[in-house]
Amino acid sequence: MNNLTLRQFRYFDALARHGHFGRAADACAISQPALSMQIKELEETLATELFERGGRQIRLTSFGEEFAVRVRDILRSVNELGDLARASRDRLVGRLRIGVIPTVAPYLLPTIIGNLTRLHGGLDIHVRETLTAKLIQELGDGRLDTAIVALPVSEPSLTEVALFAENFVLVRPSEDEGKPVPDREALREMRLLLLEEGHCFRDQALSFCNPGAALPRELLDGSSLSTLVQMVSAGIGVTLIPEMAVAVETRSASVCVAPFRRPQPSRTIGMIWRKSSPLAGQLTQISEVVRQSAGALRKQHDRMQEPA
Repeated sequence: MNNLTLRQFRYFDALARHGHFGRAADACAISQPALSMQIKELEETLATELFERGGRQIRLTSFGEEFAVRVRDILRSVNELGDLARASRDRLVGRLRIGVIPTVAPYLLPTIIGNLTRLHGGLDIHVRETLTAKLIQELGDGRLDTAIVALPVSEPSLTEVALFAENFVLVRPSEDEGKPVPDREALREMRLLLLEEGHCFRDQALSFCNPGAALPRELLDGSSLSTLVQMVSAGIGVTLIPEMAVAVETRSASVCVAPFRRPQPSRTIGMIWRKSSPLAGQLTQISEVVRQSAGALRKQHDRMQEPA
C-alpha cells in the first residue's frame, strides 16, 4: 500500500466521474494509455478491481464506489492544505476556481473578471459554467473554490452570501409593444418558453406564473436564454428573462421587453463556498467585488431604460 500516489488518486477520481477513459484522460491532460496504465497499477497495488469494464462504458465496482468516497475526501483535504497556504498570504494570489450558473455567466462574468484582475493581479481565475446541482457537487468534492448561484441552495455544508436581487422581465414579439402586460393567470394561458429541466431559472419562472396550479397550457423548452429570445422573435411564444440578460439577448432580436406589475418575479443571486474552506476570508472579499460588479451592471441597465 506504500505505492499509492496522489496522481493515481486524481486519475482514478477523473475516471470515476467521467466513466470513460478518453474523457478522463482529456480532463487530466494526459494520454489515454498513460491513464490506463496508472489505473491498472492502482488496481494491482490494491489487489482488487475498481472498475467493471464492458463495451464503451465502465462503472465502479462495489469496492470502487467505497474507494471513490475515501479518495475524494483525501483529495479535498490535500486541496485545502494548498488553500490554507494561500489564505496565510496578505493578498489574493494563485488559482481561483469559480463556478457560475448559465443564466448569470455571460452577463456578469466579463465585469467580474475585469474587476478581479484589476484589483488582484495575482489571481489565476478558472471559470466553470454549469447547472447549480453540478456546482454544488463540485464544491463538495473540492473541485471548485466558490460558485455564483441563485439562492437559497440550503446545503448545511455550504456558506451562502446573498449579493443582490433582480427582477424578471417579459419578452414578447415586437408587435406586442404597448399591449397590457399579462398577469400570472393570463401567462398560464400563453405559449410560454422556458429553459429545459435542470435550470433553476426555469423553476423560478414557473413558481411565478404557476403557483400551485397545473403547468401552463403550452410549454416549450430551450437550452439557453439566447435561444428563448430568438424563438420569441420568430413569433413562437413569450418568455421571461432576468434583467441582467436584457442588453445582451435583445440587441439582435425583434422583441419588446416589459416589466411585470407587482408582485414582480425575482431571484436572489449570491456566492456559496464550503464552510470548511480556509479561503473563507478571501472569498468574502471576492463576494464584495461580485456585488459591486452587479451594481455597475444594474446602473447600466437602468440608464438603458431611461426615455431618450
